[in-house]
Amino acid sequence: MTYDDLATFSQAWTNKDLDTLMRYIHPDCVYAASVGPEPGQTFRGIDEVRRGFANMLAHDTGKRQEGATVIFGQEAISEWSFTEQSDGQEVDIRGCDIFAFRGGKILKKDAFRKVFS
Repeated sequence: MTYDDLATFSQAWTNKDLDTLMRYIHPDCVYAASVGPEPGQTFRGIDEVRRGFANMLAHDTGKRQEGATVIFGQEAISEWSFTEQSDGQEVDIRGCDIFAFRGGKILKKDAFRKVFS
C-alpha cells in the first residue's frame, strides 16, 4: 500500500463509496470498528468487513477530514476527524486507524475515536 492508495481509500470513506473501499480489502481482513458492543465491533472476512463498513458509513453522518498518515513497512497509522450533529448540537470527533497490509491490500483496519462535546 502506498500513500496514494490510502488517500484514495480515505476519500472513498468520505464519499461513502463502499465498492471502492472494498477494492483495497484483503480477503482475510479483520475490521475492528470504533463503535459497537465489544467496545467496538470486530468483523472478519470480506463479507463481514463489507457489512461492518456499511454499518459505519450509515452511523457517521459528518463529513470526514483527513489528518496525517504514516506508513512504515506493512503497517500504517492514519488520523481523521469530522463534526456531526447530535441532539441539535455539533459534536467533534477525532480518531485514527491502525492498518496492517498483505499483498498490497488492507489486512487489518483497527479504528479508534475520541468524542468531544
